[in-house]
This record gives sequence, C-alpha cells and structure tokens, in this order.
Amino acid sequence: MSIKETVDGGDLDALIRLVDGLCSSRDWDGVIEVRDRCRHALERGLQLWPAAEFAEYRLALEAPGYYAGAVLVEGAGRFALGPLWEVAAGRHTWAELSPHIPDGPARALCAHERVVRGEDLRDDESIDHGVLDLPLRLQAWESEYPPAEYQSSKAAFPTPATPALVPVALPAAGAVIDDDEVTEALVALAAPWLEHSNGEVAAVAVTGTAEAAIAATGRSEALVAVVDAPTALATMAWTGASGGAYGRRRGTPMGRFGAWWAAAAISGVEWPPDPEGFADAIGAVRWMLWEPVGTPPGWSGSIAAERDGRAWALLAVDNHRDTDVLAEGGA
Repeated sequence: MSIKETVDGGDLDALIRLVDGLCSSRDWDGVIEVRDRCRHALERGLQLWPAAEFAEYRLALEAPGYYAGAVLVEGAGRFALGPLWEVAAGRHTWAELSPHIPDGPARALCAHERVVRGEDLRDDESIDHGVLDLPLRLQAWESEYPPAEYQSSKAAFPTPATPALVPVALPAAGAVIDDDEVTEALVALAAPWLEHSNGEVAAVAVTGTAEAAIAATGRSEALVAVVDAPTALATMAWTGASGGAYGRRRGTPMGRFGAWWAAAAISGVEWPPDPEGFADAIGAVRWMLWEPVGTPPGWSGSIAAERDGRAWALLAVDNHRDTDVLAEGGA
C-alpha cells in the first residue's frame, strides 16, 4: 500500500507502523511525505495530526542533520515527548544541525542543549544571546545536568545525583517576609506542575533558617539533605526542565536558565551574573533539598536556601492521578 493510500485510509495505527518502517529503511523523504499528507488531511476532516507529530519527532531523533534541523521551528512537536530541539540535540552535534536550523528561538535553545551536553559554543556568533542569557559553555563548577534520553516511543529524564534525605523535626516557622523576587523565581521553576498538571507548588520567604522556611509551608517534620551549590543548581534545573506528570516539558536549557535566575535572586547577585563571581556568591548560601513526609512517589523539586538571616523554601511535588493508567510507569 502506498503512502497516499495509507493516509487516505485514516488508520492511525497503520500510519504509525508506516513511519516505523520508513525510519527503519531510512527513507526520510518518505517520512516527510507522511507528515505533510497527514497535515493536509485536516482539510478533509481527518484528524491525523498525531501521525504527523510522530513523523516529525522521528525526523528530529533519527534523521541526518539536514532533515532533523529543518523541523526545529516554533510550534513543531507540540505533543511530542519533549521539545524537538532537545530531541535533535540528543543525537546530533551542533555542527551537524546548525546549518539546517532556521532562525528563531528553537535554534538558540538547541544550541544551549548542546552546551548542556558538553559542547563549547562561545565562538559561534550565529547563536542569538537574547533567547537565553547564559554562558555557551558549562562552567567548571557546575554539576552535570543529566540529559534527557529519547527513544522512538519513550523518553527518560534522569534526576541529578543527590544524597539521601533524612527525617528531621522542624523548628517553629520563621516570620514570613515579602520577597517577591525570590519566591516568584522559585515558583516559576515548577509552574507547569501547578498550571498544567496535578502538582502542588508554593514558595515562602522568612527570617531565620532554611528549616524555619520549610516549617512555614505548614510542616512540622520533613525529609532533608544539606547540599552544595552545584547540586542545588542541578536539582533546580531538573525541576525547571520538567513538566511534571502532565505538563509540557520545557527542556534542560530552560531549566538551567530558571536555576541560574533563582540562585541569583537568592544570593543577591544582579543579572546577568559573572560566572566566576556567581560561583562564590551561591557557594555562600546554605542549600537544602527536602520533601514532605508521606508524599506519594512522583516528581519532587522542593528546595530551601538560607543567607544572611533570611531563608526561602519551595514546595514542588506532583504525581499521577490514582486512576491514570500511565501511573504504572512510575516517575
């Protein structure tokens, strides 16, 4: 059966199998034809956009840079397992992709994803610095940001290495103070968990210790671990990259930006921070990872910080709904 006949048949399962076969034979022009015909089928009332999205995802993931780069445009992959620029950057170098990515935010984000994966792109003047105002190479003091792992029909988003959390009794809650700059930066890290998923997200600023800030979220005990600044930054970046159980994933570069932004606000550093001075500033902060006691398994990005008699805590948790069959796959 031809591509046209399969599309005209309107069977999504058959179309997915067709894309699988075309990818196996590395017929990338055929995959593009499937995508385009499925898109045009909307004019005839056929809802074949899932097949078009799947075809585009596979192009970004597996096709040579000429094809993969061309699909990295605004709005593409809206319902994919992750942003297509992150998908493509996981399997291609910047040199392979760069000549073929159209101008726009996706181009810069793809470049920053390659930076997260270890490339030094400081000398590439074609990258728009206005999209993400971050260094185009990882700093020596930054911890590893575990990259997303995409496959043809699934994806994994590993968490940073962190110490075990231990239960502690919390002190009295600190006196709440106004500090919108920090609390808004912290909440922004997990915004999709709250707005588009099943999560609970809140931030508070207090006078006192990090433990007193956690207590101000309404807890008398918590699971905690004191961590260094690079670990805290990597954890915040993971939170900022994730969409939680149901929200759209934003990607590691967006998470890294959110982590730097929140850390700069907490440490009192003006934006954009000088990378070397920034390391000293965030190193002077006392950082803590924490979780509420009894939280169901799922996504956890709660963090606390303390500096100069002030402290902040972010509560960020999410999980699958009890009736959701996807919960069988875990977090």
